[in-house]
Amino acid sequence: MIARVIGLGLKILLWFIVVTALWVLAYRFVPPPFTFTMLGDVMSGHSVTKAWTPLSDIDPDMARAAIAGEDSRFCSHHGFDFRAMAGAAARNARGGRIRGGSTISQQTAKNAFLIQGGGYVRKAFEAYFTVLIETLWGKRRIMEVYLNIAETGIGTYGVQAGAERYFRHGADRLSATEAGRIAAVLPLPKKRAAIDPRGFVRSHGNAIAARVGIVRRDGLDACLR
Repeated sequence: MIARVIGLGLKILLWFIVVTALWVLAYRFVPPPFTFTMLGDVMSGHSVTKAWTPLSDIDPDMARAAIAGEDSRFCSHHGFDFRAMAGAAARNARGGRIRGGSTISQQTAKNAFLIQGGGYVRKAFEAYFTVLIETLWGKRRIMEVYLNIAETGIGTYGVQAGAERYFRHGADRLSATEAGRIAAVLPLPKKRAAIDPRGFVRSHGNAIAARVGIVRRDGLDACLR
């Protein structure tokens, strides 16, 4: 009886690995058509605006702004930045604004394959999918998917839709300031707006814009070139 249960468990695990690996591999070549976050917007009565745009057609300063604002070691880690996680845990323990230590790879895995909530169970699946996309996609594809499915406003997904919503032009000609403002919106897209930003969004967006040049100068975006 125990042997049968173990055997069934191993079969389920094997099927899970095969199916998820094929799912991730498919998204290496085709755009994710829909995400659970988008589904949540639809179920809440919001329309979804998105426009898939290849990384080559997005101004490089947008990826640099994402690196500056979200994950400065994106090109050097393998999906997890344990130094950033430790730093975020230490800051959160002191109180004040709660900050995460998730990398762009982890955020992409969550956005593409999982729901937003779920606690530690979701985090475990997020880690699993992060390993898969780092292995099967590579950094350029991870950034491309991230910039296309990340929420940039209520019902707005991807930097192309965000650029059109906030600045009335495409993502191919974003300025460093505009890219910085979109990057500042990414952590809390339902509560922030990149156009006429105020308070934290303005100051954080300006700080990110100022660091775009540093990312370029120091080659922190080298894996995307």
